[in-house]
Formats: sequence, structure tokens, C-alpha cells
Amino acid sequence: MTSHAKGGAAEREAATLLTDVLGTPVRRKLGAGRLDDEGDLDGVRDCSVQVAWWPKRGVMRAIHEKPAMVDEQAARAGNRHAVSMIRLVGGKWRMVLTIDQWARLYQDAVKEAS
Repeated sequence: MTSHAKGGAAEREAATLLTDVLGTPVRRKLGAGRLDDEGDLDGVRDCSVQVAWWPKRGVMRAIHEKPAMVDEQAARAGNRHAVSMIRLVGGKWRMVLTIDQWARLYQDAVKEAS
């Protein structure tokens, strides 16, 4: 399987997972990787989602690179939130946030709860 095909498969898997846990339809965006890229998934309101499955390049590299990339995508999309979904070896997923990404999420959650 080519890296392009693996990326598409990972994005579809991530979309299915988020659809299941959020209870709302999430789907893969077409045109990922373009200069005007706004994230890999559609259907997560006010949030850009960047998906990575890098079995050869490594999970640590994805954890290092993807959060900065998704911040840029969120800014282009006008989204307040950004998250990276990293697929680990064995098929488990982790959501990865920078401190600033987490702080925005926390602030909005606390504001909405009060």
C-alpha cells in the first residue's frame, strides 16, 4: 500500500471512529495536502483535525510535526480549535494537543459549563 493510500485509509478510519464517539457524521475531506488545506476531516464543528499514520516515519515525529501543521490549518479555516489524531502501531489512536490548543479547549469548556 502506498503512503497516499495509507493516509486515505487512516483518514477514513479516523472519521468512522469520530462519528461513533461524537454521534455526528464525520467524513474525510478531499484535497488534503493542498496549500489551502484546512484539515483532514469535516464534521467536527469549529475544529480542524489532522490525521497521521506514519508507521515508517515514526509516531514521535508525527507528535512533533502535526500539531503545528493543524494550527495553521485551523487559522485558514477560521476554526478556534485544532487537534492531531495519531494512529499508533497496533491500531490505537491518540489525540495530540499543544499546550495552547488544550488551553483554548479548556477555556471554552469551562465558559460553557458556567
